[in-house]
Amino acid sequence: MTQPNPAGLEDVVAGTSEICFIDGKEGRLLYRGYDVRDLAEHASFEEVVYLLWHGRLPNRAELDAFVQQLRSLQALPGQVLDLIQHIPPATHPMAALRTAVSYLGTLDPDQEDQSQEANLRRATRLVAQFPTLVAAIQRVRQGKEPVAPRRDLSLAANFLYMLRGEEPSPLHADVMNVALVLHADHELNASTFAARVVAATLSDMYSAITAAIGALKGPLHGGANEQVMRTLLEIGSPDKAEAWVKEALAAKRRIMGFGHRVYKTEDPRATILRRLSRKVAEAAGDLRWFEISQAVEKVVTAEKGLYPNVDFYSASTYYVMGIPFELYTPIFAVSRISGWTAHVLEQYANNRLIRPRAEYTGPTRREWVPLEQR
Repeated sequence: MTQPNPAGLEDVVAGTSEICFIDGKEGRLLYRGYDVRDLAEHASFEEVVYLLWHGRLPNRAELDAFVQQLRSLQALPGQVLDLIQHIPPATHPMAALRTAVSYLGTLDPDQEDQSQEANLRRATRLVAQFPTLVAAIQRVRQGKEPVAPRRDLSLAANFLYMLRGEEPSPLHADVMNVALVLHADHELNASTFAARVVAATLSDMYSAITAAIGALKGPLHGGANEQVMRTLLEIGSPDKAEAWVKEALAAKRRIMGFGHRVYKTEDPRATILRRLSRKVAEAAGDLRWFEISQAVEKVVTAEKGLYPNVDFYSASTYYVMGIPFELYTPIFAVSRISGWTAHVLEQYANNRLIRPRAEYTGPTRREWVPLEQR
């Protein structure tokens, strides 16, 4: 058995949860006991959100009611739209999202009500409004007016509609739905742990989610997929991939999108996204970015024994769908808000303050020296 490593809390068990399980040796990811591969093939993102929150899949009546509730809450308060208009256009969308979510907390109709019912209402509003927020932020950055959400589209299709101003193709809507399912939760990753630490102080849900967004923004977490696409653009063509990767490895440059602290084999989400990347590329008649990705994967796996993670093929998938790469991490957040809120709700339900200790490595007996003698 692997010994826990205090550095980065590697293999340190920091709590219990019924939400998500990762089998790193077998390459399995389970949401509430359901294999993510089955959910990606059969479930809507809305079903997965319900599953994460309630511990079971909804029946038809429950799902219909939940979907209608989400659709009724998608519109943003006018004050939030005004705020987005005043955020400098050069601001990274993740920073804009963090700011907007924090502001949403000041408009919370439940205010200091910390009951389970009030927190579930908050979670529902957040899941409903995250696609609208991210789409509005991007539209404003482009000098365009935000597009109002429609009440006849799924969360995945509505996000693409609000982003582009036109209804997406069935293929793109389906691919986005699968991407949201795959990113919905992943145990105690950095952003989820940040959210639970904040929730454990009995601070409000918006504070916990704002902390999670801050953690996801980092290039070693959600920002990795954006860096993957920058790498593919730098390489430019499949025939240049091998030389580029070998040069990068020789220079000890980090190649984003490979390896994972938990998985010892291929990330099951990467397996699905590889297939989606090819499917989207074939439909667009542009296999360039998929082929570069495959060439990079072949060399990295052969040279380093590392497998792609969820970030690697999501990059080329989104790019061929016409999504700017600065939106890759915000899209991650559009999905992960489901898992964040599930973990916050679970933390509140059986709370204990998260207060770990540090292994002190500094000096222990230093003598005081008067200022005049230093």
